[in-house]
Amino acid sequence: MRPWKLCGVAVVVALAATACGGGAGAGPGTDQGADGQGGSGFPVRVADCQGVTTTFSAAPRKIVTSNAAALEMLLRLGAGDRVIGTGFPPGKGALPGDLDAKARKVPVLSKSAIPKEKLLGSGADLYIDSFAAMKIMGGSAGDAPTAEEFKAAGIKHLYLASTACAPMAKKPQRDLSGVEGDIKRLGAVTGTAERADELVAGMRAKVGKVRRAVGDIAPDKRPTYFFFDYDAGTKQPVAVCRKQVANAVIGQAGARNVFEGCDGDFKPVSWEDMVAKNPDWIQLGVRNRGDAAANAKAFDEAAEFLKSFPPTKGLAAVRHGKFLRIGSERTTVAGVGNADTVEKIAHTIHPTRFKAAR
Repeated sequence: MRPWKLCGVAVVVALAATACGGGAGAGPGTDQGADGQGGSGFPVRVADCQGVTTTFSAAPRKIVTSNAAALEMLLRLGAGDRVIGTGFPPGKGALPGDLDAKARKVPVLSKSAIPKEKLLGSGADLYIDSFAAMKIMGGSAGDAPTAEEFKAAGIKHLYLASTACAPMAKKPQRDLSGVEGDIKRLGAVTGTAERADELVAGMRAKVGKVRRAVGDIAPDKRPTYFFFDYDAGTKQPVAVCRKQVANAVIGQAGARNVFEGCDGDFKPVSWEDMVAKNPDWIQLGVRNRGDAAANAKAFDEAAEFLKSFPPTKGLAAVRHGKFLRIGSERTTVAGVGNADTVEKIAHTIHPTRFKAAR
């Protein structure tokens, strides 16, 4: 963690995937000077997952984002008009309100990982990377550009710590400090620090209410919870592990991720493993289809699969319909929406706790 300097005073903050209270281990930090070039708050120095520092003397003007997570953060920060392209664009209707319309205007450089040559030739001065390496995302992207290639193209490379750095971190993600750190770092780099503080404060207020309602429940008394990634396929389930953002979301909501024991962020598991966990609740993780009717149909299909699939149909959670219909993006993709999902899960699995608080 590095010092954040404001008004000549060094203040330590959590800016990585990382952070205070059970984040995902050592990761990027930000050192913001108050009197440098480029306006108030610059220069800004940002460390990547390995501690290599990049200095911003002014806010970037042409930004490319690797996926919808980074794009949404910039839109919420008010810096969306500087985004000149994205990979993995958000599905229609995946973002709330006018953010969806703004996202539709951003040029799509690729529906998956942005090909190396297209990224290097984009004209961007900043690339915000949600992945540890582009090649792990598959598709035609090939290898990620090297540091030398980014430099030659005039592109600075910034990671979302809560996703890119998490798999290599030493600790699991058990709170949203990594996501908050990403928002604050992007706010510092884009000159929208005040808005970043507002977004983080809003997240903390929501999660704080949940913590006050369910925080005293002993870990072994918390209901067990399985995130069923329906869109990852039904032949073999893919678990969210302890270093994935969803693990923090589930834990903050007062539940226990049944696959918190697996290392990394995602891991294919067997249906036998899942059944043996016998979760109390199952989230039907469905990606946004673009309209409410299509989403409802997808949730119905996911539920029906579990009810008819021989290995799972006998589970108590399946027999009693203890399903949560919450979209995948709000759970597994880092962003402000993670706090909303914490609220929704908590209110569903601990309803009496919130009725008593009224």
